[in-house]
Amino acid sequence: MITGKLEPGEKMPAVRQLAVDLTVNVNTIQRALSELVTEKMVESKRGRGNFVTEDTSKIKELKDKLIMEQLKQMYDGLQKLGVSDQEILDYVSRYVKEQERDQK
Repeated sequence: MITGKLEPGEKMPAVRQLAVDLTVNVNTIQRALSELVTEKMVESKRGRGNFVTEDTSKIKELKDKLIMEQLKQMYDGLQKLGVSDQEILDYVSRYVKEQERDQK
């Protein structure tokens, strides 16, 4: 959803297909889908399957949340190494520039 592989309103693959594609137990997929339905990220339509929410603001909200969680982990780890906030910004900037250069 957040990567755009599944568009808003798009039908999701069947539970068993997701389990095969992701090499995850069917029960794990079912629990994850139940949680996504509870969070209104996925709508379950009886007899038709599961569909990605059409509410693009919810998808953006989830993406923002996941990004902030990743940044927090990185920030906390670098702080434990004694890296200052300015150094973190410098390293991130340098890293992004290196990635851009490597992709050319």
